[in-house]
Amino acid sequence: MASQETINIVKSTAPVLEVHGEAITKEFYKLLFENNPQLKDMFNMTNQKIGTQPKALANAVFKYATYIDKLEMMGPDVAVIAQKHSSLSVTPEMYPIVGENLLKAIKIVLGDAATPEIMNAWEEAYGDLAAIFIKVEEDIYVENESQEGGFRGQQEFVVDKVVKESELISSFYLKRKDGTPVPNFLPGQYVVITVNILGTEHKHTRNYSLSDTPNGNYLRISVKREANEINGIVSNYLHQTVKQGDVLNIGIPSGEFVVAESKKAIVLISAGVGITPIFSMFKNLAEQSERDITFIQCALNSSHQAFISEIDSINRDGIKKVRVYDKPTEKDSLGDNFQYQGYLSLDVLSDLNITKDQEFYFCGPTPFMANTLSLLNILGVDENQINYEFFGPVEDLKLQK
Repeated sequence: MASQETINIVKSTAPVLEVHGEAITKEFYKLLFENNPQLKDMFNMTNQKIGTQPKALANAVFKYATYIDKLEMMGPDVAVIAQKHSSLSVTPEMYPIVGENLLKAIKIVLGDAATPEIMNAWEEAYGDLAAIFIKVEEDIYVENESQEGGFRGQQEFVVDKVVKESELISSFYLKRKDGTPVPNFLPGQYVVITVNILGTEHKHTRNYSLSDTPNGNYLRISVKREANEINGIVSNYLHQTVKQGDVLNIGIPSGEFVVAESKKAIVLISAGVGITPIFSMFKNLAEQSERDITFIQCALNSSHQAFISEIDSINRDGIKKVRVYDKPTEKDSLGDNFQYQGYLSLDVLSDLNITKDQEFYFCGPTPFMANTLSLLNILGVDENQINYEFFGPVEDLKLQK
């Protein structure tokens, strides 16, 4: 446990980290990969290039400095990060490596302002933070191993079949190569995939949401083919190269974006490939609960809408299914193929009798999510009833314009 002096010093650096945090984390990743190139296999290097990962880490370091004397305030952040770490099979041996490079980065960026007192305090504080994550992650590993079909690290899965869901999205059905049951999961969770792509210098690791319900037989991921082949190097590889019978290395299902137990009516909202975790939630809730569900799927048009036939087959009392198309095709007919044209708006929510008393889960591109959060704030929805997830490092939607 950090001393009071250390706590005071670290808290005093929070304003500096707010200003220089991103410069520190960029320097940190530069040092980390130069000194430990093998760790590139665990990271999405595209997020490194565009700066989202350094920004996310900077925000986490700033929060830690701010709440070091009230670590309970970081509970949700710790849970999300620990799930991500465990999905990547982070080990205790990696934490000293990270700490060494982080401290070097702080010293390089802050220069003389990083006094011996500050560096010593951060070294102690980092040790405490590492111990917290190591404990939480080991608990996750043990729990994962104890379930039927559970394991630690990654296992080989065979692609049982590939199904085209829309113009851009295809589903990959995955079964254990050794024939054992696949692990259970909670709708909304994701798995990590690590692939070797010919002509690239390192392995590539990506997270993909599970798009079906738990069944013990297979896991299903549904992947959007990205137009930019550099940013979408893995998605293009999966679409263009991976076929039935191929073997992929898959991690244990992970993630905190799951539906909490409640009797409140629930609103599930998605756009684009954000449908993947949302559809898993919808399908499971429709089968396993009696909750009223409003399921809103936003898409460019019918050719870009995934899971159409599956969605059409799910019906029971209390379910309302809604399609919002931005640019319908000539064959799309208002009222038959879709109910609303344009973007999700207050008028749409009002027409659907959406109120602040319901619970909300949403996922999709950042502008869509920022707009959705803004609409829910205008409705006066309590933040405890709002749940969302980014594909990639966590960003702050409130800062999006």
